[in-house]
Amino acid sequence: MKAGAIILSGGKSSRMGTNKALLKIDEKTNIERIRDELASHFDDIILVTNDPETYQFLGVKTVTDHFPGMGPLAGLHAGLKASDYEENIVVACDMPFVSAELAAILIKTLQHFDAAVPVIEGRQHPLFAAYQQRIVTEIEKCIENDRLRMKHLLDKVAARYLTEDDLRAYFDGSLERVFFNMNRPEEYEAAKQWSEAEK
Repeated sequence: MKAGAIILSGGKSSRMGTNKALLKIDEKTNIERIRDELASHFDDIILVTNDPETYQFLGVKTVTDHFPGMGPLAGLHAGLKASDYEENIVVACDMPFVSAELAAILIKTLQHFDAAVPVIEGRQHPLFAAYQQRIVTEIEKCIENDRLRMKHLLDKVAARYLTEDDLRAYFDGSLERVFFNMNRPEEYEAAKQWSEAEK
């Protein structure tokens, strides 16, 4: 589809104790799973990482932060700046069951909004959401003013929030599965068990 896909490789993974992007589930690293899933719907995939050598094996375009150490907002900024598309899906590297089908739906729901952000069980998911490239200048303002939370950005742009009911109108897969993210070792173990049970 005529949209970009941006994967954020993540920060220090302090709660996991190791790089969660490179953890394996079914003999494939988490970040490979995400790349392969997105490639089924998106031609252009960008990986934002401040350690490009580690991810050369992925064979995708890599870019580094313009504002290192400033968290996911800086990653979103770098990815959007590097994209060839106005509309982009952004995915964090800790979501092993991300859905390209749902990513495409989020792009379609953008329309005239700056962002389309899922809200699952009352929790916003700005790191599996769709964004317009034009918000780059607003991100820069947030970073320059040390307002580094994704919520700070979303408060400044025209964001569309999509609840479970909104998403189920288009998508009949498991939202619990898609939005599962793993930050701790026990969540990684749960992801492996979940994947094994689906075989």
